[in-house]
Amino acid sequence: MKQTLALRLLFGVALMLLAPPVLAQQRQTLSPGQMSAQASVKTCLTCHGGDPKVTAILQSPMAKIGDPRTPFAQGGCEGCHGDGSAHMAGKATGPTVVFAGPHKSPVAVRNEACSGCHQGASHMNWKGSAHEVNNVACTDCHTAHAAKDPVTVKATQVEVCFTCHARERADSFKYSHHPMREGKVVCSDCHNPHGSPGDTKLLKEFTVNETCYNCHADKRGPMMWEHQPVRDNCLNCHNPHGTNQPRLMVEQMNFLCASCHTGESNNSGAAFGGHGSIPFRGPGSTRFNSALANQRDCLNCHSQVHGSNSPSGAYFFR
Repeated sequence: MKQTLALRLLFGVALMLLAPPVLAQQRQTLSPGQMSAQASVKTCLTCHGGDPKVTAILQSPMAKIGDPRTPFAQGGCEGCHGDGSAHMAGKATGPTVVFAGPHKSPVAVRNEACSGCHQGASHMNWKGSAHEVNNVACTDCHTAHAAKDPVTVKATQVEVCFTCHARERADSFKYSHHPMREGKVVCSDCHNPHGSPGDTKLLKEFTVNETCYNCHADKRGPMMWEHQPVRDNCLNCHNPHGTNQPRLMVEQMNFLCASCHTGESNNSGAAFGGHGSIPFRGPGSTRFNSALANQRDCLNCHSQVHGSNSPSGAYFFR
C-alpha cells in the first residue's frame, strides 16, 4: 500500500517537472505574417466594426488566423479584398476587390480572389462550366461574411438556388417532388455548381442515370431483361424536380406508356387513345371497353418496369 502511494507521488512530481517544457512545445504561436494579418483586421474594424454584415465573418472558418490556409492568416481582410492602403488613405471608395454594393468589382476579378484558394477537387471543372459561362460570381451564391454559409447548409441551400432557378422552385411545390424544400434532398446531392466533367446540367456524375443510381441503386442493373427507355435516360419518364403525377412521372402513367407502345406497334396503346377510350363514344364503344376509363394502370401487370431478372420477365410482369 505504502509502496503504491510512493510510486504515485513520484510520478506526480515527475509530471510537474516535465509539463512546462511539453506545454511550451505545444503552445501555438503566430508567425510574423499572421501577426501582420491580425493587425490588418484590427485596422479594418476601426471603421467597419459596427456593421454586423462585416463582423459576421469573425465567426466563420475563414477568420481563423491560427490556420495558415485561411484568408485571415494570409493577410487578414486583404487576403480576399486585396490592397486596401488607398482606401484607408481616403483615395479610393474601397479596397482592390469589392464583392458587393454599387462599386463591386467585375465578376472575373471577384472570382479570381476566390479561386486563389479554392482550386482542384470539386472546383476543378469551373472553367467553361454553365455558371462560369453565364457570368455567375462566387458571391452570387456564397456568403463569406456568415458564421455558416447558407448555400452549404441543407436547410437553406435550396432557397439560394431558387433565387435564379424559378422553374425548379415551382416544380418543388407540385404534388410529387423530391423533398428539397423539406431539407432532406438538396441541389448539391445531384448537381455540382462548380462544374461537371460530363453534363451541361452540372450533374455530379457523367450521366443522368449514374447520378440517379447514387440513391436508387436497385434500378442500376444489369438486368436479365432491360427496358430500353430506362437504360437510356431516367428523364424519359421522370422529372426529378417535381410533377403533378405520382412517382415524379412526366405525365399520367398510361399515356406515358402509350407514347412508345402505340396501337400500330402492338395494340397496347389502342386501349388508351382515340374515341375508343371514352365510354359510349365512337363506333363499337361500350361502358367497359376502355382500360383508361376503368382506372387500370400498366403497372398493375407490368410492375417490373425498370427491368426484370426473372427468366419469364420479358414483359416485366410481376
